[in-house]
Amino acid sequence: MKLSRQFTVCGSAIFCVVVFSLYLMLDHIDHSKNPNGERIQNGQLGILQDKIDHLERLLAENNEIIANIRDSVINLRETVKDGKMFPEGNMSQGNVELLPPAPALLPIHSEDCQFAAQTYSKAADGVQVILQVFGWLKTFDDYYRDQTQHILNNMVVKLHEDSRRKIIWSEISYFSKWWDSIDEQKRDAVRRLIESGQLEVATGGWVMPDEANSHYFAMIDQLVEGHQWLEINLGVKPKTGWAVDPFGHSPTQAYLLRQAGLSNMLIQRVHYSVKKHFASQKTLEFFWRQNWDRDSSSDILCHMMPFYSYDVPHTCGPDPKICCQFDFKRLPGGRISCPWRIPPQAITDNNIQERVQTLLDQYRKKSKLFRTNVLLAPLGDDFRYTEAVEWDQQFENYQKLFDYMNSHPELRVQAQFGTISDYFEALRKSTGMDPVGMNVGQLALPVLSGDFFTYADRDDHYWSGYFTSRPFYKRLDRVLESHLRAAEVLYSLTLANIQKYGQPSDYPAVDNYKLLTEARRNLGLFQHHDAIAGTGKDWVVVDYGTRLFHSILNVKRVIVSSAHWLVLKDKPAYYHDPSNPFLQMDDVQPSQDALPRKTILEVGEKPRLLVVYNPTEQARTSMVTVYVATPKVRVLNALGHVVRAQVSAVWNDASHAATDVFQLSFVAQAAPLGLSVYQLMEGMEPRTEAAKYMFLQDGGQISVSKLEHFPQFYQQDAAPVHIENPHLKLSISTATGLLEKMRLKEDDSEFLVKVEFVWYGTTSNKDKSGAYLFLPDKEATIYSPSQPPVVRVTKGPLFSEVTTTFTQITHTLRLYNIHGVEGQSVELCNTVDIRGEINREIAIRITSDLNSKDRFFTDLNGYQVQPRKTMAKLPLQANFYPMTSMVYLQDSSARLSLLTAQSLGAASLKSGQLEVIMDRRLNQDDNRGLGQGVLDNKITANSFRLLLEKRSSAEEAQSEETAPNSYPSILSHMSYMYLNHPLISMAVSQRSDTPSLIPYIPLSASFPCDLHLVNLRAIQSKEEGGGPSEQAALILHRKGFDCGFSNRNTGLLCFTTRGKIRLEKLLTDLKVKSITPVSLSLMHTHNSDADPQEISLKPMEIRTYRLQLS
Repeated sequence: MKLSRQFTVCGSAIFCVVVFSLYLMLDHIDHSKNPNGERIQNGQLGILQDKIDHLERLLAENNEIIANIRDSVINLRETVKDGKMFPEGNMSQGNVELLPPAPALLPIHSEDCQFAAQTYSKAADGVQVILQVFGWLKTFDDYYRDQTQHILNNMVVKLHEDSRRKIIWSEISYFSKWWDSIDEQKRDAVRRLIESGQLEVATGGWVMPDEANSHYFAMIDQLVEGHQWLEINLGVKPKTGWAVDPFGHSPTQAYLLRQAGLSNMLIQRVHYSVKKHFASQKTLEFFWRQNWDRDSSSDILCHMMPFYSYDVPHTCGPDPKICCQFDFKRLPGGRISCPWRIPPQAITDNNIQERVQTLLDQYRKKSKLFRTNVLLAPLGDDFRYTEAVEWDQQFENYQKLFDYMNSHPELRVQAQFGTISDYFEALRKSTGMDPVGMNVGQLALPVLSGDFFTYADRDDHYWSGYFTSRPFYKRLDRVLESHLRAAEVLYSLTLANIQKYGQPSDYPAVDNYKLLTEARRNLGLFQHHDAIAGTGKDWVVVDYGTRLFHSILNVKRVIVSSAHWLVLKDKPAYYHDPSNPFLQMDDVQPSQDALPRKTILEVGEKPRLLVVYNPTEQARTSMVTVYVATPKVRVLNALGHVVRAQVSAVWNDASHAATDVFQLSFVAQAAPLGLSVYQLMEGMEPRTEAAKYMFLQDGGQISVSKLEHFPQFYQQDAAPVHIENPHLKLSISTATGLLEKMRLKEDDSEFLVKVEFVWYGTTSNKDKSGAYLFLPDKEATIYSPSQPPVVRVTKGPLFSEVTTTFTQITHTLRLYNIHGVEGQSVELCNTVDIRGEINREIAIRITSDLNSKDRFFTDLNGYQVQPRKTMAKLPLQANFYPMTSMVYLQDSSARLSLLTAQSLGAASLKSGQLEVIMDRRLNQDDNRGLGQGVLDNKITANSFRLLLEKRSSAEEAQSEETAPNSYPSILSHMSYMYLNHPLISMAVSQRSDTPSLIPYIPLSASFPCDLHLVNLRAIQSKEEGGGPSEQAALILHRKGFDCGFSNRNTGLLCFTTRGKIRLEKLLTDLKVKSITPVSLSLMHTHNSDADPQEISLKPMEIRTYRLQLS
């Protein structure tokens, strides 16, 4: 079994041998003519299954485990669209239950609740899976230099030699780099290959993204970047998705491809037991439907490859020993051979008959797993076709085989080279389906909903390790995402504003656009299934990290230059000085592998101005914290009114405070997408209060000397420490500083919510945990420090916190004293350092008294939530799932959610318990091609919000127990937004003349609570020079939410409007010049009779508009 298959189609030129009309199998064509057809087929399937069992070394058949696997997350609904159904059952649309009217503070339109309150019948037969891999051994540039450019150069020559030859290409990151290096003559040759159908671009995103750790913002962004590049340079519109290497598959990617206008997709890495079940049911081709979709609008036709891998030995049929003999790169004398020790033979007149019969036997056996007589046999692998000789070996030998097959009608087969869309076209034609639509045709294909995590490729080898591997960079990814989105929106608003003022400006529009483009591409590159997955060689990880780091610096330049223009009262006075910008960010990251540090602001008698940007589309009340050089500071808002503030110490270690730098925190009132202006001045101010401190060790109090400026306080007894705000009261252990109980003040109900840390080791078996695999030795053991930690309690008017310094972890629990969203949840921050450990993984565990049984919920890509079921009969590692934005558990009375600022692996191994793996240090390779362990750990910060919500009705909870989907509450959505898109503070640099600044308020009101501005992304001009056009892509997402939670005192400053907004009415000073609905990545324009000014989205819908503001 070959292990170097991870860096997929970016470089692999894939030939699809398609359209095998295998007329020989009469039973396959028309069962009605053969009453015994079913029996014959079942007999052949039985033999084939024995073969699969043997080849794939499946686990011993354990019927209970297989039954459990079937009962899990994926609902294989054999539903045909016309309302006819297979015996498997279908999903009925039950009665709609309306919730009682929401309390006054959060006006939610009753119709907005119907969506999530919809009841469902029990889901039909189901399955569960897991996945993982990486393109990993060299950097992007090294791969391009050594392999990719040669593949593409050879492609142009070799395809022109014979018009029957075909190839598909997937990733635009490599293709665009090559395109930039070739001359116009070669470019014309490529355009001709595309026009003739010899070259097809499949998917056409910047990369083939990981589907477990990637956030939907970045998944969309890399798809738009690829499709926009294709539109400008080639005029190509991809029709089919190609994803052979991501380690498990998410329905979010299926939805995004459908919204972009693609009709078909192919997937490969699915749990081996699921593949086996699908093969036995002939359901490897299906319509993939979103689990929240009430009709078929989200359906996309999907093909699941049936065998272990996508390389040639595993694509012609069930026997890799035979298929390998038809990989002609492995002919004797070459650099690679067949591991089964039977080499390929060059095709000659003497052996062609026998060779054709042998290959056709595999094709026929493979075709038995599908419902049609059209067969796909991909012919490629990682970094194939780099040398001209291989093109000749494969094309010439296969052409001889095809010519023989096609000239012998008694074989009843038609064989040819084809692309993936040729295959789907033939498949649709053979079933009487529409060429691009989703009607099922005469041969009904099943409808399926759910996801394909967690992936296992053999035995108990579950790929749940990569959900956490290299967490430092998973966090850095999210920081770039947040800053890139902020920069895109500010940049687009600035361009429209400059147009409005109609004057020449020093604003660097083209330079900033180039910085944005580079950042989009670096973020896109990091979504690759070997990048964000954390499964690369150490130096490859550094290369990715350096790209992310440079792009964060660059988008910050875009943010400060745009904010400068927007807040400046006297626009003609604007100037751009890159070496000494007018505004400076309040934090600086020193290098790609270090945590950011706050800039220290000098504050004197003259006001120091601070500009605060709210990147969210909601008005919000949020905490801003800056570092200042004096504890005596007053904060004033734009109107000159004093703002309440808190001064806290900056700590060098657990109990030593810095004497020359202080933390200044105040609550900012921020308009949606707006820039607020605050003044900081030195001086005594009664509304600026100092925090007070208490120190504990081993359950007792200790005194700390030299704590200037800050009072210490003591409590009388050894009772738990309490910190509280208007919403919550927390009980914290004096010994560990960790949370033990939460009390909701709304109804004075108390819940056990206990935080602890745990260790996992790795198994003593030969195969151990590595970058991909999680193979623990046993259940986790409790983290117990060798000496009692110092616990520091901070109490203040704006926030209180408890910080515990353990050996490998610094844990801070913070409660904001704010009426509103920030005050509803508990902020948990951990700084983790396991660089001294050997084969250990560290997790945070939260134990509650909620009776969640074996059910919990994780999100997929920050877009949707998938119900999960913990299965005691499966190995522990099989019950971990990717968590991109949240994990929650619930019972009939309450829901406990953990919201996250970075992707990590999560599980609920016992009722009421959540577990999240925060970092992993592993000394060995796990034999999936990486060739090293994970030993490049960094000091890693991860942040969470813990949200406890009471259910407003128990009946709702009952109906949700069997529903195939679940939704966060509005408060949960908003808390996640605040965590991942914090306010951005910029100080005016110190200079003699400070011009007048005014707040910038682009919107007259917040967007509706459930409508999210995914992006406002300037579109590239078609003219030379790579600058922006006058248009931007407005991407909106209407979030599905659960109305069954208390809406009192949420502090939300928005309402819901049944998914409708009139943009013109929301804008304060800009006008909508034109707005056109388009497909997700702008490839297709949608004609609509609706009022173009009114935007209307269905729940869960993501829509893009081509927008021009003036």
